[in-house]
Amino acid sequence: MHAVFSSFSFQTWRRAGPAVALATALMAAGAHAQSFDFESVTRLARDRANQPYRPVSDKLPADLAQLNYDQVRDIRWRPDRALWRADQLPFEAMFFHLGLYQKEPVLINEVTPQGVRHIRYSRADFDYGKNQVRPEAWGDLGFAGFRLHTPLNSSAYKDELVVFQGASYFRALGKGQQYGLSARGLAIDTVGGRGEEFPRFTEFWLVKPDANATQVTVYALLDSPRATGAYRFDIQPGPQTTTTVRSRIFVRAASGSPPIATLGVAPLTSMFFFGENQPRKEDFRPEVHDSDGLMVATGEGEWLWRPLQNPRQTLVTSFATKNPKGFGLMQRDRQWASYEDVEARYERRPSAWVRPLHDWGAGRVELVQLSTPDETHDNIVAYWVPAQMPAPGQPLEFAYELSWQGDEPQHPPSAWVTQSRRGMGYTKLSTEALRQQAQYVVDFEGPALKALPLDATVKAVVTSDANGQVLENIAYRNPATGGWRMTVRIQRLQADRPVELRAFLQHDNHAVSETWTHISLPE
Repeated sequence: MHAVFSSFSFQTWRRAGPAVALATALMAAGAHAQSFDFESVTRLARDRANQPYRPVSDKLPADLAQLNYDQVRDIRWRPDRALWRADQLPFEAMFFHLGLYQKEPVLINEVTPQGVRHIRYSRADFDYGKNQVRPEAWGDLGFAGFRLHTPLNSSAYKDELVVFQGASYFRALGKGQQYGLSARGLAIDTVGGRGEEFPRFTEFWLVKPDANATQVTVYALLDSPRATGAYRFDIQPGPQTTTTVRSRIFVRAASGSPPIATLGVAPLTSMFFFGENQPRKEDFRPEVHDSDGLMVATGEGEWLWRPLQNPRQTLVTSFATKNPKGFGLMQRDRQWASYEDVEARYERRPSAWVRPLHDWGAGRVELVQLSTPDETHDNIVAYWVPAQMPAPGQPLEFAYELSWQGDEPQHPPSAWVTQSRRGMGYTKLSTEALRQQAQYVVDFEGPALKALPLDATVKAVVTSDANGQVLENIAYRNPATGGWRMTVRIQRLQADRPVELRAFLQHDNHAVSETWTHISLPE
């Protein structure tokens, strides 16, 4: 159990007498308890960074280790034993059981004005279903993670709001949303190193909210072979749930491993199987994805949109900038008819928008797209890479607001892409010519386009890298939507290599849309 320590000493006890000393000690302990904060977790992270990494044992009790997927799922937290339920507070916490894929325990504590209390594992908190196990012999097993509940969609029921489980993964929901993409505390060497390292949250502190609380606070300690970190999460539910994140990252002084090649800050992880720009004829569903594009607001004032893809080989691209205004993996297509999936309901999956709360300096937003054979694997990662790595012992600090957005996501102030379709209509081109060419039909809408007069001349400005030649680029009004449509046709100079494209709409030499930036992959 975590004790609450104070600076009250044995000498003070002897001078003041037992009664006065006891009162003084309780006052000091209470003051220390209320002062548990981000600095408290920072001290733990800094101290751990100065020590060799010690992995947590993932050895489960024998009878628990032998349970399969369905049997582990049959172990459920008892809702009537939710943390803070007896106090009828606006938030409640429930905990996940270890087993199968979740083998490394995390420590969970409660922070109250009275102190910091370690929450022990207890068999009485779980319903074990039909499993024949002996939890009374396991001791304080720890937990796999936790979830927070609040009346998100209705005052009559506390919905699941946010989940922290597995490595440093967490995900949240706004009103009317269903789980889709996830966020992480930190990504290390997703690309560029000798293999990805997955830091994990090893300990959490849940701050008990008051009766009128509109947000809940969680502290977390992150650990990995080459880095540690202190985190604070302020989670405010609503139609657009926001998670305000404050983090301090320390590189380990002597890890015994190669230096970190790629430090990914505010990482987002999602899934893209196929979509309008990459259809799959074998599937009855038009699209299957948790996110359909990466949006970046650069520090220079440009807004970028890169449609996601499911490449045959890993595809890594990045956007260099200084002091970015934001980036996110977005689910712009929010019509049920775009997915036709009555179970997955991809149109309800949230977008995740990262908005820095201070200047982040120079760096790049990096997008990693992996090949996936189906929709059960996350294959998209996006994060910020700072240009300068800190020296061992020196903190690297980032604060940002992470918004879980639904039908009203972040958009550029001018106009934005609503769909990107690849393919041609009727054509007399030969099969060989078609193999070397690609056509994209891109629709835009937004206030800057709506404000144009009916006789306005809008130009599609399209550029290509050295492997592409732009054969056609036109912009015209879309009478069906009231927006504007751009058609781009390109020729590949080397048919087996990709082509990078950039395009935006222009009126009177002024950009009136975000920049559509796309990697045209060879067939």
